[in-house]
Amino acid sequence: MHKLMYGCALALSLCAQAQIVKDAPLVSIASQDAYFNNLSALCGKAFAGKISVDTPASEGFNGPLIMHVRKCTDNQLQIPFHVGDDHSRTWIITKTGSGLSLKHDHRQKNGDYDKSTMYGGHTVDGGWANVQSFPADQYSKELFARLGNPQSNSNIWQMYIYPHTFSYRMIREGREFRVDFDLTKPVTLPPVPWGYQD
Repeated sequence: MHKLMYGCALALSLCAQAQIVKDAPLVSIASQDAYFNNLSALCGKAFAGKISVDTPASEGFNGPLIMHVRKCTDNQLQIPFHVGDDHSRTWIITKTGSGLSLKHDHRQKNGDYDKSTMYGGHTVDGGWANVQSFPADQYSKELFARLGNPQSNSNIWQMYIYPHTFSYRMIREGREFRVDFDLTKPVTLPPVPWGYQD
């Protein structure tokens, strides 16, 4: 019964978020528009990366690291992050009408949502054309508490876009993770991420 209730709550939450995004006007903050456009310019391309910071060291990031700016609309970017044969992760950046949202869409191999999915954050300031920060939002904090990971409540995700490098970074007290992707050398496109279609 508990698992069923959790599944229903998750489905309702995801639907509510999707409706908010659908109904929201496009953001008009110049720095965020420029940032969004800088990322959109990579649409259709994939790039290889490497971990530059992982403190303390974590597991599960073995194999080639590939980001693919796979799908772009006027208000949303979908960027799968492939780790070897693990195609479970997609970063979703969305214009919400009050800033930019970053969500981590985690799927199982059969396409079902993982128990830890759609966590992320929302901008609290204009940021810059090359850098945006996403402190953990309320949905994520409640999810982390439910899953027994309260230390993640202070997560801040950052994404950097420069002419030669794209970086994904997560920081909190006592933890930093960063992977840098080389934008000068596009690579072969990876498979479709789990849970998505062509």
